[in-house]
Amino acid sequence: MPQSPQTSRFTGKHMLAIFVAGFGIVAAVNFYMASLAVGGFHGIVVENSYVASQKFNTWLEDAEKSRALGWQAYAERDEAGHVVLATTEVPRGATVSAELRRPIGARDYASLAFAPLGEGAYRSLAPVAEGRWIMRLTIEADGETWTKQSELR
Repeated sequence: MPQSPQTSRFTGKHMLAIFVAGFGIVAAVNFYMASLAVGGFHGIVVENSYVASQKFNTWLEDAEKSRALGWQAYAERDEAGHVVLATTEVPRGATVSAELRRPIGARDYASLAFAPLGEGAYRSLAPVAEGRWIMRLTIEADGETWTKQSELR
């Protein structure tokens, strides 16, 4: 009588190995993605959310005061990497400064001071490294303060 080939049976050990391997892959991917997410976050948006919520209306009022001034500023980088501002309605003798931070990636910050070029134009005293930045621009003149946050590429 011919002998039939022996087939292996699917046992509980096989099922356990499949479950462990499957959940192991899912857990490894989740941990990897979480480490990327945490590595891309560079600080605290606010130190204390309750305190920040108490200041929220003040921030809205400050933004409305800036809007009411009617001042405008448009920023771009020149070929040397300096930030050049074109402003409208800003009084002569205004003091212009900016704080820059990277939105993602490397933890990089910069502070800029500006020199007037005449006719509402200003140029940063120092160049800014290439790449994407979030710029918080502040203009002070005649006892008034105007602020604007924008992206600088």
